[in-house]
Amino acid sequence: MRPAELSDVPRITEIYNDAVRTTVATFDTEPRTVEDRTEWYRGHDAGHPVYVATIDGTVVGWASLSPWSDRKAYEATAEVSVYVEAGYQGRGAGGLLLETLVRAGGEVGHRTLLARIADGNEASLRMHRSKGFALVGVMREVGFKFGKWRDVHLMQLVYPARTPPG
Repeated sequence: MRPAELSDVPRITEIYNDAVRTTVATFDTEPRTVEDRTEWYRGHDAGHPVYVATIDGTVVGWASLSPWSDRKAYEATAEVSVYVEAGYQGRGAGGLLLETLVRAGGEVGHRTLLARIADGNEASLRMHRSKGFALVGVMREVGFKFGKWRDVHLMQLVYPARTPPG
């Protein structure tokens, strides 16, 4: 695990676009360009980092914390995203990436992390539970992908009490 660099954006884009085309891990339905993902990467800051997982120098997965909302009252809440290249799923990279996000979220002062996970993605639900996330609800039929309405599970991790942002 390491912080992502601008030079990682093409691999991040490849991994993400594979998920767009073949999974319900994202509700994007059109692949993104490297230029689009570069803008996305540059939009992240110290409070919303991006990490990559590498094996033998090759990026095999990535994860990020993103603002949950642009409204001020939500500034201590972030959304997690974790994507692992298909051939490397089930080998622990996703769990390590999520652990890294949980640690980073605490270090930068977030109060809450949220995850949206499409129905049927049992591996992701188990992984989030194993890192301290709890199911807080299911949003019924909120996305339409691959010819079917999809439910989304909302999971939450709340850090121990801390002073609210000032």
